[in-house]
Amino acid sequence: MPVSRTNLAWETLLELPARGPRHVALASALRSAIRSGRVPAGAALPPSRLLAPALGCSRWVVTQAYAQLATEGYVEGRTGSATRVRYQGSQPPTVPMTPDKKPLDLAPGLPDLRFFPRRQWADALSAAAATADLGYPPPDGLPELRTVLAEYLNRSRGAAADPSSVVICNGIRDAVGRLCRGLFAAGHRAIAVEDPGWGALRAVAADAGLRPWPVPVDSDGLRVAELPSPVRAVLLSPAHQFPTGAVLSPARRAALIDWARSVDGVIVEDEYDSEFRYDRKPVGCLQGLDPSRVVLVGSAHKTLAPAVGVGWAVAPPQWRTALATGAPASPIDQAAFAGFVAAGRYDRHLHRARQRYRARRDLLIASLRESLPGCTTQGVAAGLHVVCSWPGLDEGALAAAARSAGVAVMTLADYRVAPGPPGLVLGYGNIGDAAVPRAVSVLARGHRESGSGPA
Repeated sequence: MPVSRTNLAWETLLELPARGPRHVALASALRSAIRSGRVPAGAALPPSRLLAPALGCSRWVVTQAYAQLATEGYVEGRTGSATRVRYQGSQPPTVPMTPDKKPLDLAPGLPDLRFFPRRQWADALSAAAATADLGYPPPDGLPELRTVLAEYLNRSRGAAADPSSVVICNGIRDAVGRLCRGLFAAGHRAIAVEDPGWGALRAVAADAGLRPWPVPVDSDGLRVAELPSPVRAVLLSPAHQFPTGAVLSPARRAALIDWARSVDGVIVEDEYDSEFRYDRKPVGCLQGLDPSRVVLVGSAHKTLAPAVGVGWAVAPPQWRTALATGAPASPIDQAAFAGFVAAGRYDRHLHRARQRYRARRDLLIASLRESLPGCTTQGVAAGLHVVCSWPGLDEGALAAAARSAGVAVMTLADYRVAPGPPGLVLGYGNIGDAAVPRAVSVLARGHRESGSGPA
């Protein structure tokens, strides 16, 4: 098949299913288009900033899909150039990898799936299958899980929860989507969001009819004083802001509660990875300061695995009906998670995970500083990712070079609405310890080859 170096595959029809992870669906759709020849070898794929709004998704969705296809050998990204198709007809894709031929995942978003407690979870599932009611669960979730979660959140997060205030969902995105639809029905037309922030939640809010209103973030978290006057709802991650790693300062926590009271507003508190704090005990949740104004959302996706499709929201009475709509989480998963938490297995798993992630985070930072002189990190020692930068960093060029070499990375630009300083967002959840130095060496080599400075 002849290779086209000028063809732009910007108008290819892509149909994404309504359900399931969007980045997985996009990668599948592009893979099919490439294999069928609709997108020929050499064709340039559109930049994420253009494809994302065309598909109604976040830039994160597009960059994750491109990174997956680069890992599989279907596309390649080069410094200063577009992402282009490299697959040619019936030839199997040849995967550009680091010397050990294994993909290296430094993208944030996944916990260490290799250490999922499979045997303990299988035991919990077996017990649930033997005893659980196999009919449709209550709209707000199984009573035993709501009771167990209320106790756990009160004990570990300083929440003010009782079983009646807990609603079981399928995850944080699901909970936020349900709440945003409830906000729209109640007359809200906008919601303030952090910038930079997780684009998937901006998309969820937009899908519900709300305008996501970006508000800047600094080292003290969301700039509460810059919340716009038309907005009476705000979505933020105060315990460990994504992606900057900032913690909302005590003064701003108080100011945010005062703001919500003064405008008769609602705060949506995203606790996506608050269990993982390594320098000291995690910060208590905002919901405990004013349960009448804060909706606390969380899930087991980062603490266990996305396959455990259980999330929750702790909400005041006026929002519980909206949160109890939508497809319920599997009653077997709900019952299994309730037993898993009640037996103390969840606490023990988190204790082991904190030790593992803390050591891996230290290893990643040490490798970065050794291989990239002048490299600095920001944010507190927490979570499953770090943000790093150094003089001369060209985040876009380096990310493209890393992806073409089989290392998945994300940049701060991938999560921004307004432009800002460059940085790499490096996840260390789903990468083995031995692979960390190898992945960093790819970044260092890409930095040297981009000509942006010594490394």
